[in-house]
Amino acid sequence: MTEATQAWDVAVIGGGPAGSTAATLLAGRGYRVRVLEKARHPRFHIGESLLPANLRLFEQLGVADEVRRIGMVKLAAEFVSPQHDGRMQRFLFADAWDKSMPSAYQVRRSELDEILLRNAARHGAEVSEGCRAREVVFAADGASATIHAEHDDGRSETVQARFVVDASGRDTLLANHFKTKRRNERHNSSALYAHFRHAQRNPGENEGNITVFWFEHGWFWFIPLVDGTTSIGAVVWPAYLRQRPKGTSVEAFFRDTIALCAPLAERLKDAKLVSEVHATGNYSYTGEMTHGPNFLLLGDAFAFIDPVFSSGVMLAMQSAFAGAEAIDTALAHPARAQAALAKFDRDVRHGPREFSWFIYRMTSPTMRNLFMGPRNPLRMKEALLSLLAGDIFGKTPIWHSLRAFKGVYYVTAALDFRNSLRAWRMRRRNLSEAEHMERPAN
Repeated sequence: MTEATQAWDVAVIGGGPAGSTAATLLAGRGYRVRVLEKARHPRFHIGESLLPANLRLFEQLGVADEVRRIGMVKLAAEFVSPQHDGRMQRFLFADAWDKSMPSAYQVRRSELDEILLRNAARHGAEVSEGCRAREVVFAADGASATIHAEHDDGRSETVQARFVVDASGRDTLLANHFKTKRRNERHNSSALYAHFRHAQRNPGENEGNITVFWFEHGWFWFIPLVDGTTSIGAVVWPAYLRQRPKGTSVEAFFRDTIALCAPLAERLKDAKLVSEVHATGNYSYTGEMTHGPNFLLLGDAFAFIDPVFSSGVMLAMQSAFAGAEAIDTALAHPARAQAALAKFDRDVRHGPREFSWFIYRMTSPTMRNLFMGPRNPLRMKEALLSLLAGDIFGKTPIWHSLRAFKGVYYVTAALDFRNSLRAWRMRRRNLSEAEHMERPAN
């Protein structure tokens, strides 16, 4: 069965944080918005840790109270290093440059994403769940686009729109369509993750903190949720996943991986696995293109970076705010469309670029030493905490201090050149292996 073509101002592909935020903002400005979401909410999604900068975005969307009700308060990010006798270093958001963002939340993404999607519908967007966009055909004059979609009950539908928002996440619909998706040549990782109950948490007000455990093959996350479960994940080099012995289940391999990190294994010794263990590869990628004459890419549809700083939801929502502004200008003032889309391009690239410099170096001995022994000359620690809080899009003057931190990093790495060279060679080997794994066979 096929439904008749329907015409809209904006069609949003994907109902995650990026798509729902863009739909809410555009519908609130009076545009006719259609959201095509392949799943039915609530649905499982990984990425439960938010940043303090998220809270201001929730306020602007009018969902702050709903998110507060489902959230575990997160006051800090903690790092545990085996190279420092398993010692833990805690970074309190309250110590950042801007003291007005002292906390964030840990949330079940199924709950958060449903809140954001229902909010889009309340603001006037028409939301279709169980509806997967299969193909987008753009008019030659750039004035419209036609989306061919398929509902999970077998119906086909054609949706026509003046502007298309690709918020399809890791499906990267338009990046695949235009063949602009690229493996991140400077960083590539895979992940194993699951939920546990009865994990040992911090006492008192620090119960909700995220903890990052470094280990020889990458790092683990430990994210407490308000219902008593804890999200545990291992982000590793892709070659490590290939070491799983034939006949060993993903769950058994995940448990063996946890055993390699003694501080984490201790906190999970009485824990019970309460979910399926998931494994995913091709974890880091980027796109060459952020927009076209009447389309743009938001959040993970454009790029996905290593989640060590919990930046995913914040970057997705921030890109949606920038995208909604660009679309409003393009549709209401066509003569200013090119300038508005160019500004969107700068905005959407800014976040991944600033986080990535640190992500690429997080496994280096120099960065571990700096994180485990933080100092605050030139307010470098406060600036780093602002980055960890996601405060990189406003007017907080952190950039001179971050440049000073980078300078300290390079000098320290040069002074410890033997360990730095050893780490660099290992990183190059892992990147080379990842590239070989993704190279198609002849």
